[in-house]
Amino acid sequence: MTKSNLFQLRIISSILVLINILVLQSFTLTAGDEDTLKVVSPSGHHETPEGEYIPVSRDEMEKSPAYREDGSGFFTTQVNISDEGENMLGDAANEPSMAIDPTNPDKMVIGWRQFDTIISSFRQAGYGYTLDGGDTWTFPGVIDEGVFRSDPVLDSDADGNIFYNSLTAAGNNFWCDVYKMEPGDTEWDEGTYAQGGDKQWMTIDKTDGIGRGNIYASWTSYYSICYPGFFTRSVDGGDSYEDCVQVSGSPYWGTLATGADGTLYAAGNSNYGFIVVRSTTAQNDGGPVTWDAFSEVYLDGYISSRTGPNPGGLLGQTWVSVDNSDGPYSGNVYLLCSVDRYSNDDPLDVMFSKSTDGGITWSEAKRVNQDNSNTNWQWFGTMSVAPDGRIDVVWLDTRNNGAPWTYNSALFYAYSIDGGETFSENEQVSDYFNPHLGWPQQNKMGDYFHMISDYDYAHLAWANTLNGEQDVYYTRINPWFVGMNEYEKNEQLLLNVFPNPAKENTTIRYKLEKRSDVALEIFDLFGKKVYQNSIQGNEAGSHAEQISIVNFPDGVYYVRVNAEGKIATKKIVVSN
Repeated sequence: MTKSNLFQLRIISSILVLINILVLQSFTLTAGDEDTLKVVSPSGHHETPEGEYIPVSRDEMEKSPAYREDGSGFFTTQVNISDEGENMLGDAANEPSMAIDPTNPDKMVIGWRQFDTIISSFRQAGYGYTLDGGDTWTFPGVIDEGVFRSDPVLDSDADGNIFYNSLTAAGNNFWCDVYKMEPGDTEWDEGTYAQGGDKQWMTIDKTDGIGRGNIYASWTSYYSICYPGFFTRSVDGGDSYEDCVQVSGSPYWGTLATGADGTLYAAGNSNYGFIVVRSTTAQNDGGPVTWDAFSEVYLDGYISSRTGPNPGGLLGQTWVSVDNSDGPYSGNVYLLCSVDRYSNDDPLDVMFSKSTDGGITWSEAKRVNQDNSNTNWQWFGTMSVAPDGRIDVVWLDTRNNGAPWTYNSALFYAYSIDGGETFSENEQVSDYFNPHLGWPQQNKMGDYFHMISDYDYAHLAWANTLNGEQDVYYTRINPWFVGMNEYEKNEQLLLNVFPNPAKENTTIRYKLEKRSDVALEIFDLFGKKVYQNSIQGNEAGSHAEQISIVNFPDGVYYVRVNAEGKIATKKIVVSN
């Protein structure tokens, strides 16, 4: 597309946006005899370039200790840090998204809205990466220095390429560029024009089907470079993006997910309340993208924005996920959002619904948070599904914050291993913090968090003010060992086993607090020891040991690291 054509499209888009906003603001829809659906118009919430770019030398910024907390079943560490690993005073970071390299899970990348100074709302595409499973992070800076960028969304393909979808804007004209980081690299390419618009989301097909590697993106149609279209895909690994098409029902403020069979699901709020729409043709690069009729999902509430603990942003976005395991709930589609309830006066609850027939019909809405009060805010509800079907959910919660009528919040977690029929006891996995601290001339913490689940952990990119400023953090949660009752410093080994499932070889990574004798052991399901290696006088720090499992029969095993009485055990699946 030439620059002149792009400019013409932006002018046309601006005119159509104004027309569509007037139509949308006059729209009212009732559902049922008793309940009236309240739909929050996207015209009232969108990104705008604001503030001036003020160059700031990171070397000259004042520093303070970066925040880190190790719990018995989780740890949390700050990501936007200086080269020396310290917090930089006077900047801000929020609205994070993350990607994990499936070929090397020790490599993760988090992107966020970077404010170099809180005296200006000018924001850029910040990012950080880790090469040791989240233990330590590097913040190189921003992708395009001095260029307005917002709404970061990251994902990886099955081959280990990581993509960063970034919104930019000029006035009421919105479009996206997608940057690519190849396996083994920590730098981005020059970026590719990817159509786009405000509040975009992106997902990549990681299946072994015909859609493997396809990149899908959708956004709010009312603020788009290609109105009335608001969906695009890439079928060539991100080298180019197709012309925009519309999505049935016009969902916005939502996410995308692919099923094991390559079916694409798009979810969000709409003129009809919450909807989920699917496409079985998006995976086929030989034809157009078509959509099935959308399904309405009743979550007993609506998306709230610009109020309470996040007065300048959303209180959550719509999450759709699919169980792609080979377990009993394979194919289930799940929907989750923090909503302002219809049936009571609760300001926000985390509500969940599921479909067992591919998104056609949906279950009665279920509340995930288990508090008994109708005065607490459960906001920024975020969901992901592990490869074995475990459903992980996190949210910010104002319950028990020690200060009634304030918005002090803590991170809470729950999981389900029965397809969403029941959820575990809610567990607090952070201290309380004041979300109204550190605003960079805009009164919000962004619009979303982002979580990815694997067999062993839930990996979360989120923003908080635990150090008195608004910063981006990584938290790794072990579903089986969470709880504030054990929220103390400990010397438990940090253990990861990858790949998992494993074939031919696997790598055990662990961390020693001090010089120790270490025993690495693997047991089968019957407790028989099938591997042992003793290492004398291993130095403090992180270690990685590769083990050949080529002669192991297929099945489930347990890997154990014993460092002078400190023991960590993880399950591993062998599939040779």
